Amino acid sequence: MKNNIYIILFNIILLTITYLFYIFPFETLNKLLFNQTQSFQYSLINTLIFYILILYYLRSHSTFKPLKIFVYEGLGIGFISFIIISICVIFNFILQISTFFIGISSLVLIILIYLYGLYNAGTINIKKIDIKSSSFKKNHQILFISDVHLGTNNKKHLVKIIKKINKLNFDFLLIGGDLIDSSSFDFKDLDIFKEINKPIYFVSGNHEYYLKDYQNKINQLASFNINHLKNTKIQIEDINLIGIDDNQTVKSKIDFANKLCDDNLFNLLVCHKPDIWQKLNCKNYLMLSGHTHNGQIFPFNFIVKLKFKFIYGLYSMNSANLYVSSGVACWGPKIRLGSKNEIIHLKLDKI
Repeated sequence: MKNNIYIILFNIILLTITYLFYIFPFETLNKLLFNQTQSFQYSLINTLIFYILILYYLRSHSTFKPLKIFVYEGLGIGFISFIIISICVIFNFILQISTFFIGISSLVLIILIYLYGLYNAGTINIKKIDIKSSSFKKNHQILFISDVHLGTNNKKHLVKIIKKINKLNFDFLLIGGDLIDSSSFDFKDLDIFKEINKPIYFVSGNHEYYLKDYQNKINQLASFNINHLKNTKIQIEDINLIGIDDNQTVKSKIDFANKLCDDNLFNLLVCHKPDIWQKLNCKNYLMLSGHTHNGQIFPFNFIVKLKFKFIYGLYSMNSANLYVSSGVACWGPKIRLGSKNEIIHLKLDKI
């Protein structure tokens, strides 16, 4: 019964999103620019057709590229269009401006904001974080990336990431999940990771488990110099590196993390979602997470904040720290507004 309610709610939400982001903006633009109004039946039929296409893509794990572009990029453009047109229509209602002028203004703003979001989504920034602790016997430099989303993003974006990484000084690289999000991704493209002549450690995110034959695909990562830390730990000098996989309950994550902590070392914990920080008995630790993308497209960050209390940045509590990254790439539409792609250059300094 409970599952049936979730299915009904999901479909209602998907239908609503389909109309608001794929149909409403363009029907409204048509009315503003050309004074043409579509009938209710026409809007309903278009909404149902688009809804069926989107639902098919989500349910079938289709690798048909034109459908993927339609779903993801349509969502991004549609969301921006919905926000801009809604604001402009409200202004028009208040100020009684020419509808044609409002339509042209909306169209220009949509294009400009989309182009900026596209450019921002292709830019990769280096974010420096400094953590000091008496647990360190020497200084360390570590890189952390999350949410590469290979599949949604192509090899070209991965090459750009690796080039940035190879220009930095670091001891090892951490990958915080959602490395791959599509079964169509060619694993041979991971060969470029072999250019990194430092150890690479990986924990899974939620998207790895959406892949067909996901366990076999995760196991293949070892062939590309990527070591999977599956609910285990490894000691690297004075650092106790802990990897927590995503495909388990919050309680299970907490239990593994508490069991693997070592109070005699500095605990560096990698967990895809920022959902167990403040719930650990671990002392003197830094947890690295991703998943949230910092909302990716403003104002989605407010919606993500409803689910995750810690959405982006560095948080501290006594001897415990958490850094939530916005990720190094986009998921879905290749647009970033109010957020940035980032590689975390982490400096761990002894006091």
